[in-house]
Amino acid sequence: MRVNRILLSTPLVVVALVIQVSALARLHLPGAVPDLLLLTVLGLAMVYGHVGGALVGFGAGLLADLAPPADHAAGRYALVLCVIGYLAGLVKPENGRLRSATGPMAVVVAAAIGSTLLYAGVGALVGDTAARHVGLPGLLFSAALYDLLLAPFIVPGVMWLARRADNDPLTETGPAAKAGDISSGWLSSGTGLRIGSQRSGLGALKAKARTRSARVGRIKGVKRL
Repeated sequence: MRVNRILLSTPLVVVALVIQVSALARLHLPGAVPDLLLLTVLGLAMVYGHVGGALVGFGAGLLADLAPPADHAAGRYALVLCVIGYLAGLVKPENGRLRSATGPMAVVVAAAIGSTLLYAGVGALVGDTAARHVGLPGLLFSAALYDLLLAPFIVPGVMWLARRADNDPLTETGPAAKAGDISSGWLSSGTGLRIGSQRSGLGALKAKARTRSARVGRIKGVKRL
């Protein structure tokens, strides 16, 4: 993973976790808690790809497992976010840009439901049955609703920051850089340089025509003598 990605992901994850623990968790909303950490991981994964998304998700989840007031086994949420980050990274387009908001919103809903189910499933394996007492259908609906309402304010901004950090010309190599080279070459070949070459070609033709006319004039002068 690139150094610039680590330098960007770390403060984003820490800020998201602090806001979630200190503000969102204290709202006492019915059902689930809006998962700002999950949205941050999704935004980074849809730019960094499946490998980067898995690494960011594991680090963010492990930090959430260790941060107070965590009351579950360490590594549980790290596993959940690692899997979600990996799967979200699979939908990353080749150029790193999404054409519409439909895809990211679908990813947010699927991630909210999937993370809740996976968290409850892992909890059932270790003997945590809290999801059964709260009501799993209500948790799924509220998690999807809260994350979907919060996503337009979080995911686009995180993706923009991630793309901006990856657009460093000194470190960027790969399809994105090649696409930039192709687009710049296409623009240059389709505008000024091409027109200039056409003008220079016309000028050469005119010069040849003048040379030929001068030769014809000289031949005619010799004949007259």
